[in-house]
Parts: sequence; structure tokens; C-alpha cells
Amino acid sequence: MKRQRAFIDSEKGFLRGGLHTHTTRSDGVGSPEDVMKFASEHGYDFIALTDHQIYNYVNYAPETGILLVPGMEHSNTLEHGHGFRCFHTVCIGPSKEDGNGFDNDEKVPGTNFPNSDTYQPWLDAAHEKKNLTILCHPQWSNTSAKYFETQKGNFAMEIWNSGCALAEDCDADAAYWDELLGQGKVIYGVATDDSHVFDHLCKGWVAVKANKNLNDILSALENGEFYSSCGPEIYDFYVEDDKVIIDCSPVARARLHSDMHPNQVRVDENGNITHAEFTLNHWAGPYDYVRISIVDKDGKQAWTNPIFLDGREG
Repeated sequence: MKRQRAFIDSEKGFLRGGLHTHTTRSDGVGSPEDVMKFASEHGYDFIALTDHQIYNYVNYAPETGILLVPGMEHSNTLEHGHGFRCFHTVCIGPSKEDGNGFDNDEKVPGTNFPNSDTYQPWLDAAHEKKNLTILCHPQWSNTSAKYFETQKGNFAMEIWNSGCALAEDCDADAAYWDELLGQGKVIYGVATDDSHVFDHLCKGWVAVKANKNLNDILSALENGEFYSSCGPEIYDFYVEDDKVIIDCSPVARARLHSDMHPNQVRVDENGNITHAEFTLNHWAGPYDYVRISIVDKDGKQAWTNPIFLDGREG
């Protein structure tokens, strides 16, 4: 049996958190205090305030018990203007005491490196400062995989972005993820809010198998010990013999994804699927990895991270 890492440690519970959020410190409408209070009231255990070009360590609502993840969003434009062929990168990291190389309130200028190769040194510098990096909203950025596939060191890419999905009808279902996984890369998928308004906050999150402390959450994220959701819960995901198996809250659809293979789908329009099995014996040949997405009868989705079957680490 091979079980996805989020479901191995039975002694830890899942923590719900937001990794991409904006406030009045950049272009959000809510104050940092109000955003954190709203997130806490709606079930988030942790949140990163990732305002554009300014790093944050401050927990503005400590009385709520919500944990603050230090971070920011960095912008790089490739070609003609904001929003067209650009790399936006969320950076999240440990405390200053644990070696984070950014300073609180540090203003980090945007850049205009023309491609992934020239942008890579900026990513390398962020990693040297002990930050994890996330590639943001590739569809909204009009930046398909061929533009970012050579980037090294991103632990994750956004597969759901609430702001883009709800306002722009894009970045709603893992675009381009399988292109990277199919190249043998280890990269995880995160659902985020990228909320600039409250209507987009707490609509997409990561469920992380971790204790409620910053370093444990960051370690679990880096190691893929989480799944992403807009509503449905995932209880287990594993491969046993020639079967891929998921247990979850009731859903209407479960899909098995892998590059170079057509999806396998299980459907119950009444939304009563809580267990689904898929075969690994397929006419398209052996699977290098498998992942599953689920959709409930209200259209809300959740995504596992991959199980790698080809020997790659992850």
C-alpha cells in the first residue's frame, strides 16, 4: 500500500488555512485585523497576509487564536503590462528568529524579468531566505506551463484561486498542473483565496496535517502533507495492489487524473459517493503518478496531492 502523505500520520488532525490574502496594506478592502477576524470566524486555523510587495510578520488579531504565517506576494511582469504574461509568487516563511531573511514591512520591488530563466535568481534568493514559494494564478496571468515549467524550487502552484475563479472565471481546476507532474516534477497543488474583498475570503483553502505551530505547518506544506478544498473533505487517499482509492465526504463526482491518461470518472448525481476505486490497469500504459479531484452536488471541489508511482521523491 502507498498512502498519500497527508493521510499517514493519524495522531495529527487537519488545520484549515489561507496562503494568499490581501488587506489594506496593499490593494485589499479589509484591514488586517478585520481580515484575520473574518478568517477565524469562518474556520481558518492559520492565515498568511500576503500583500503585494510588502512582507508581514504581525498577527493583527492574536485574541482570536488564529496563527499568522509570515509572507507577501511578489510580482514580475514578462511582457506588455500588468496581468499579461506575468509571474506572481507568494512567499511564506518562518519567523525572523528561525532565519527568515525578509524584514517586517520590507518593501520588495516588483521586477520585469522576461522569462523563467532570468527570474530564477529572484526565486533562488527567496529560497535562500528560507521562504517557500507558490506560483500564482497561471490562467489569470495568461501564462501557460511552457512559460513557467523551468522554474525551480516552487513547492506548489495554485490550482484554485477564489478571486480569479469567482470574478474572472479562471484558475478554478488545476490548469497546467498535470503538465508539470507529467514531466517528472514534484510540485503540489494549493487552493487559495487571493481575496481582495470579503466575498472571496474563505472560499478555497489547504487542509494541512500538522500541529498548530508555524514550523510544523511549513514543514507539512513543503512535504505535501495536505489537500486542498472549497468544501468537500478527504479522509484517505491511497494505492493498494492495482487500485487507487479515495474516501471522502459525500460528492457527486470523483475523477482520477494523470498525465498521458484520460480521466477515469465515478458519478452519482445524487451526491452520495463517499468511497471510490479506480484501476491502475489501463490501455494507455502504466501510471507515473495519480491524483484525484472530487466535486459535490453543489459544485464545490477538493483535490488530493499526487501519489508518485515512478520512484520520484514526494
